Amino acid sequence: MKALVLGGGSLKGAYQVGVVQAALEAGFAPDMVYGISVGGLNASYMVHEAGRQFIEQKNIDWPRISRQLIEFWVKNITKPQDIALIRSRFTLGVDTLMSRFDGLLDTTPLHTLIRQHLNEFVLKNSPIKLKVGAVDIVNGDMVYATPQDEYFLDYVLASSSLPMIMPPIHIQGHRRSAYLDGGLRVVAPLKAALQDGATDIVCVACHTEKIYNEPVNYRNLLKLIERMKDINVNQIVNSDIAWAENYVEKENLKGRQLHLRVIRPEEPLKLDMLNFTSEDIVRLIVLGYKIGHQALKDVKF
Repeated sequence: MKALVLGGGSLKGAYQVGVVQAALEAGFAPDMVYGISVGGLNASYMVHEAGRQFIEQKNIDWPRISRQLIEFWVKNITKPQDIALIRSRFTLGVDTLMSRFDGLLDTTPLHTLIRQHLNEFVLKNSPIKLKVGAVDIVNGDMVYATPQDEYFLDYVLASSSLPMIMPPIHIQGHRRSAYLDGGLRVVAPLKAALQDGATDIVCVACHTEKIYNEPVNYRNLLKLIERMKDINVNQIVNSDIAWAENYVEKENLKGRQLHLRVIRPEEPLKLDMLNFTSEDIVRLIVLGYKIGHQALKDVKF
């Protein structure tokens, strides 16, 4: 069973899109796709398009899906306002004082974009398995949702909701639980894929192995939160990958053949979520494609 595992990375997920194109062009055809945060968005889009092709043609063209994913990013994610709107200082102040803080950003544009491009019926009938991870911040549990779960798109929205920056998601409006980015606990859901029986895995991580010494404007609240998130995510994704590599090595020693390929950048990806253009998105996609192509050029799936 082949699994594509897409880690979190916020808007750096554009890099992930380029790597995915390289992997699918190289012949990797996943039976299962797992995603966290932006990886959950990319995973859901791919499985949706695979389902649509299967319903219409009884066939799946993975390289075409990768091109469609790139087109989705280039057309729809061209500036910060395409994803979220900054709440006014007055609104933030009042909401904070009244104990009704709901994130620094209004994510209505992102939620609208997701619901416009993903259909729950198509996802549910796709032949490709899909899991998206989110965290219930009330009880701390990591939850993996599938298209068979009711209100699946709410979980996709939750998986992409960055803590503090974006509002928690209440599944079907229920207030007893609130969900945020799965990256709070898992960034690269490799363990979930292996536990589900994956034997050949391509994992795309958006973060380098090490955090580099780079200037940070820690007096800007959003940039400070983003930097803190990057440091935390870096540690978690390293742990996720190390666990998986150790597991695969042990299983191979036992005679069970498992293959794990992790593709991640060597230097930190640079993208200012408060000030980016379509050119920045294209730059990361191209970089991802180059890195993915180089990593997989001698691989035969």
